[in-house]
Amino acid sequence: MRFRILINLHYLEIGGVETSLIGLLQALDPKRVEVDLFLNDHHGEMMQFIPEWVNILPSISAYTMIERPISEALRKGYFRIVQARLWAKYKFHRYVKRKCPIDGSAIFGYVGKYVTPVLPSLNKFGHYDLAISFLTPHNIILNKVNAKKKICWIHTDYSHIDVNKELELPVWSGYDYIASISASVTTNFCAAFPALRDKIVEIENILLPTFVRMRAEVEPIPKEIRKEQNEILLLTIGRYSYPKKMEEIPVICRLLTEKGIRVKWYIIGYGQSDEYIRKVITQEGMEKQVILLGKRTNPYPYIKACDWYIQPSRYEGNSVVVREAQILQKPVIITAYPTATSQVKNGIDGIIVPLDVSMCADKMAVALNNEELKNRIVDYLSTHDYGNESEVDKIYSLIV
Repeated sequence: MRFRILINLHYLEIGGVETSLIGLLQALDPKRVEVDLFLNDHHGEMMQFIPEWVNILPSISAYTMIERPISEALRKGYFRIVQARLWAKYKFHRYVKRKCPIDGSAIFGYVGKYVTPVLPSLNKFGHYDLAISFLTPHNIILNKVNAKKKICWIHTDYSHIDVNKELELPVWSGYDYIASISASVTTNFCAAFPALRDKIVEIENILLPTFVRMRAEVEPIPKEIRKEQNEILLLTIGRYSYPKKMEEIPVICRLLTEKGIRVKWYIIGYGQSDEYIRKVITQEGMEKQVILLGKRTNPYPYIKACDWYIQPSRYEGNSVVVREAQILQKPVIITAYPTATSQVKNGIDGIIVPLDVSMCADKMAVALNNEELKNRIVDYLSTHDYGNESEVDKIYSLIV
């Protein structure tokens, strides 16, 4: 008998969380489990990579209104959802005035609390052996699904975000297990929620090297990637957002140029507007050195074409794209965010540089000028397996 699993995620646009879900689905064995995938909204470039054997549950229109424009929800008559979203926003703004949080992450807790009660139940899909909530807010799986066991995921570093702990603790506590993607993520999450330590199960983001390499080879080297003589090609991929710190790339690039290092730095970005980065590019005079490529459905040929992959983030949970670059045997440089050492062995399979912009440029310059170091890292990457399909066994162990 196969075990029944339900997995919930918002949608499947390009992103690290979405990529790790595809990795999990590809690693699961259809002979052992049957999987129902419930997406709040059926859209995103990653939809095409869902394995054929996975059952995509039909869309429920009320769930699509969780994140669509309020004007659309009003036009379609979802007045209770609009009211709940506005109330969540109001309560969040009261929290901001009272607490002055470091960021806006707490909004998800309010959306989960006030919007979930007005959504229809998912019990019509039956009883499951395991239900998985893959991204916050985790209220839907907790309150709308009938399952023997339930698990939710931590994908971020809780030392760098703000949440309303009183609001979120009952949600996390309602789960049988909490999946953490790395030891560092576990440490920082438990510092915020020490009472939940016994629920933690560490499950790394699952990546299949065969999938990454296949995607890198399916298309030729992109025509917009052009390398001039003695030029070093750098690449960064990520959402245009505060954690990724992309607005500092033009500054770092200028400092490298002043040190006599010829670089061209490509950025594949998505999400909000890139205007804040373009403004810095102009201020620093880096129009020819920093190239914004926008969103790319298949970023892997770009990784293959670059000389170094750079992740200049302020914080990460466990960067999927860094491991993808390592799978493609590209040397990586990442900043010293709190979870950095859980992913890169400094000087062995990548380089960790300071978060400070000036010091970051200094250390990057040393690495970029050291061809022997680069070759040594590439040699190491070529002899080590960065796949981790066996992580899926931890999922099976939770069911029985």
